[in-house]
Amino acid sequence: MSDTPRVTVSYDNHIAHVRLTRPDKMNAVDQAMIDAVIAAGLEVAASDARVCVISGEGKGFCAGIDVGGLGAMLGQDPNDLLMPRTHGAGTTNQWQEVAMVWTRVPVPVIAAIHGVCYGAGLQLALGADIRIAAPDAKLAVMEMKWGIVPDMGGMVLLPRLVRSDVLRKLTYTGTPISAAQAEAWGLVTECADDPLAAAMELAESLALKSPSALRAAKALIGVAETEGASAVLLEESRVQADLMGKPHQMEVVAATLQRRTPNFG
Repeated sequence: MSDTPRVTVSYDNHIAHVRLTRPDKMNAVDQAMIDAVIAAGLEVAASDARVCVISGEGKGFCAGIDVGGLGAMLGQDPNDLLMPRTHGAGTTNQWQEVAMVWTRVPVPVIAAIHGVCYGAGLQLALGADIRIAAPDAKLAVMEMKWGIVPDMGGMVLLPRLVRSDVLRKLTYTGTPISAAQAEAWGLVTECADDPLAAAMELAESLALKSPSALRAAKALIGVAETEGASAVLLEESRVQADLMGKPHQMEVVAATLQRRTPNFG
């Protein structure tokens, strides 16, 4: 196994930039990549970053599972690989954690997609809050090609984004779709000629927002997506009461009135 890092994490101006760094393999996911992506998610979650961008180096975001690694699993008991709940407070296995760890990162996460975004790569991108894709990007729920089903959080995340018939077509066929089609179906937030530049521009604008309000908003959206109306209404009120009159909110008000950039320290 190569000693070259599979993932790098850098920080600048309160923005965490997570890069998949296996360009010679189109950032295909092997065990080292799984470990590195999870470690990166945990690192960013524990940092003081206000927003995170995920991108892939080379010609594509991520080509999916490394086929060589898939072959190595054939002689093992699938239950030993997939059933242990060893991550996410016992809610995920390590494969699922590749995507789901980003849903628990408390700040907005933006995926910048170019080239191929297949299988495991797509599910990783689904863990982000926002996906920006290049016009020539190709996306696919690729698992059916190998006689398996999406098992890296896709069946939690996809139904939040696309209609049931779209989900079924994507899953049953495994056929790559264009970025424009992905945007039309809700799989991609928007298209941009330079998705990384667009992601960074958005990240820079979000980094100027109240850090506590951004974190609260992400957590509240998570509640809104999973709980009933009564619980959501109660949580809205609780979160708002916790934000109002606090230093970050007061700095936003002062900066707005004084027509300056807010300073959150």
